[in-house]
Amino acid sequence: MAASVRDNKDRSRFELDVGSELAFANYRLTPSAVIITHTETPRALRGRGIASELVKGALGLIRRDGRKVIAGCGFVVDYLDKHPEDADLVA
Repeated sequence: MAASVRDNKDRSRFELDVGSELAFANYRLTPSAVIITHTETPRALRGRGIASELVKGALGLIRRDGRKVIAGCGFVVDYLDKHPEDADLVA
């Protein structure tokens, strides 16, 4: 599922389509990092790992662009704590 995460630069958010629903993670850019400020998963989809797939995909895009990430929301903080393989991305 992570492969379908896209960067909607116009809205400053990463997006993941799940059926007819949309999960997203808002961000702000700094010169070298992406601050993920909020993640949102539709209520009907919560508890299915959708937000984790969204963050995983977002981190892949951030890595590809040679940037670092700053966790600006609790979900991303928790995700990074549980995934030490992405520690090199943390600004």
